[in-house]
Amino acid sequence: MTINVLICDELPVVRDGLRALLSTESDIHVVDTTDSGIHAIMLVRKHRPDVVLTGLSLKGLSGIEMIRRLNQEIVEPSPRVVVYTMNDGSDIVADVIHAGACGLLVKEVSREELRSAVHAAARGQVMLAPRVAQRLVHWFRRQDSQPEELLQPVLTALTPREREILVLIAKGMSTEEIAAELTIGNATVRTHVYRLRNKLELRDRAQLVSFAFRAGLMQMSMS
Repeated sequence: MTINVLICDELPVVRDGLRALLSTESDIHVVDTTDSGIHAIMLVRKHRPDVVLTGLSLKGLSGIEMIRRLNQEIVEPSPRVVVYTMNDGSDIVADVIHAGACGLLVKEVSREELRSAVHAAARGQVMLAPRVAQRLVHWFRRQDSQPEELLQPVLTALTPREREILVLIAKGMSTEEIAAELTIGNATVRTHVYRLRNKLELRDRAQLVSFAFRAGLMQMSMS
């Protein structure tokens, strides 16, 4: 199956570089590129890409706001978003995840990491650059603030197994890896993920990851 990708960034050199990295992949097709957030939304409606690969600096509309608007779009199939950024500070990481992106890559990204992130996003999985994932975990470990109180009743409504699977999703594990970790079938994991999304009224794995951290579930699992 060919994965259709839309590339967005304000700088031509970045767009061309990302396109060149993906050009050798036989199962990835770049449908278009743009430097504009508004134009990106229009191109999503036109091309229906599987994945949007975007920087955070766009003309007319920031990358974060573009991601938020894409999540509100009624487009089928709904595109998954992978962010490429030169700034991997904690605030940026949190903003990208909360906005609903499925991946976050940094400037040192290799061809293989880029390819893996696009494939993971197309499958609805979350992939963070290794140093970003490490920084995210360390950042949440250092937080003195309490989990968001409004999410606590929702969290307590989950079963122990659902909370366990939510933690593994937030750690970036795939369906197959979760199944192996818990010694259950892939179909069982998918059923739990489906129920989690319905219970929490969340759209995808990226939002499940955000919820797990904001609700304090990851802090509990690391304590």
